[in-house]
Amino acid sequence: MEESTLVIIKPDGLKKSLTGNVLTRLSETKLRIIGAKVVQVDDQLAETHYAHLKDKPFFSELIRYIKGELHSDSRVMALVYWGEDAIRKVRTIAGATNPEEADPVSIRGAYGRILTSGLFENVVHASSSPDEAEREIKLWFEPEEIVYDLYPVKSVQVQETTKQGWA
Repeated sequence: MEESTLVIIKPDGLKKSLTGNVLTRLSETKLRIIGAKVVQVDDQLAETHYAHLKDKPFFSELIRYIKGELHSDSRVMALVYWGEDAIRKVRTIAGATNPEEADPVSIRGAYGRILTSGLFENVVHASSSPDEAEREIKLWFEPEEIVYDLYPVKSVQVQETTKQGWA
């Protein structure tokens, strides 16, 4: 079944210049990249993305991590991959969430680590299910930022909007 999935190369991956390595590994899936952008994560995006972990003791440090505060680099790269069995393929190459339990040849096994606080610094995020992929993709991307029509859209009238343009 063809499906989409969100992948985020987290601040530690960008800070350590692992983007090329991660993209090379993900290319083994033969999936298509249908959306990509570099983003500075603010509190609202971070807290909404990780809302399901709000009650965990590591939540505030997780928010600091995804925002780049632990690495003095506030960038992440968000990607949408699409194709046959995309979620399983990406999660297999990403490896287990805990870097110490991840296959050593997986992205997290090769590049991840656990901080002394117990936080998993695992380089990438990968959607865990079709429902989560849809929620996450809609959170991180606008419909026009993805080259395929993944989900139903509607026209929205936006008034009095100010947008930055090139000077």
